[in-house]
Amino acid sequence: MKTIRTHNLTRTFDETVAVDHLTLEVDEGEVFGLVGPDGAGKTTTMRLLTGIMTPSSGDAWVVDRHVVRESEAVKEEIGYMSQRFGLYSDLTVQENIDFYADIYSVPRKGRKEKVDELLAFSNLAPFRKRLAGNLSGGMKQKLGLVCSLIHTPKVLFLDEPTNGVDPVSRRDFWKILYQLLRQKVTIFVSTAYLDEAERCNRLGLIHQGRLLACGAPEEIKGLMKGTILELRPINPRETMNVLRNKFGRRAVSLFGDRVHVVADDPQQMKKSMTDVLHDAKIEPGEIRWIEPTLEDVFVSVLADKNQGAIQDGT
Repeated sequence: MKTIRTHNLTRTFDETVAVDHLTLEVDEGEVFGLVGPDGAGKTTTMRLLTGIMTPSSGDAWVVDRHVVRESEAVKEEIGYMSQRFGLYSDLTVQENIDFYADIYSVPRKGRKEKVDELLAFSNLAPFRKRLAGNLSGGMKQKLGLVCSLIHTPKVLFLDEPTNGVDPVSRRDFWKILYQLLRQKVTIFVSTAYLDEAERCNRLGLIHQGRLLACGAPEEIKGLMKGTILELRPINPRETMNVLRNKFGRRAVSLFGDRVHVVADDPQQMKKSMTDVLHDAKIEPGEIRWIEPTLEDVFVSVLADKNQGAIQDGT
């Protein structure tokens, strides 16, 4: 069953195209990740799918309900956690949950059991009397998730839910999401963390409102052209600049203290890089072949799209 479907979904703001003819499908009970940098169109897509915003053109269905013509029915079936979820800092954890339970008209009968269950699996039970304003960033995200789940939605939309959260809290948050899959909840999550995207069943890479690629993480990695050579030089930024001057920006990327170089012929590229860096009096350190990360793939796919646009004259 396709829980989410879109066809040529488009949203413009004056001259800006925020979502550009987006067509995709999400299966029931899977985690689908919409991945892209800030400004790629992730939040606008979320708002279109949740009925908060009306598309300029195109269509979308969530749980077989049209997001425009049946927007109120859609809202009854979904949970939505925006980047700035509306927690009330002067209310306790328990009071925030009760507030959202009232908004969603959760029946009084069985409500306590539902709340206890959610607090237990989010590890918030010991903090039910703590003011939300006194929670850590990770705990606030967990509370936001609990409030989004209080009415037992079929689809959960999470807009960059772990943005700004420490790595340990991010890991704990994903553990909770995996537990939801046992209940066949469909999770549609946006993220700018490409390492986090590996946790999704399927991904959509989005840039400037356009879907560049869609598939399982391993399928996305299969789009990578060439082999990745990784260097760990003493001065990675200087090394990147030298290599870019020789091999071009498309082939060379900086990843923290590492430099990645895309090579069609890795043996020849390794020799060429060593010679170039030797002439620049830079010690390259160890050069090794590695499996491409999603970030490598995203950079590669984006470069190919940009190159195609230049050749087309657009």
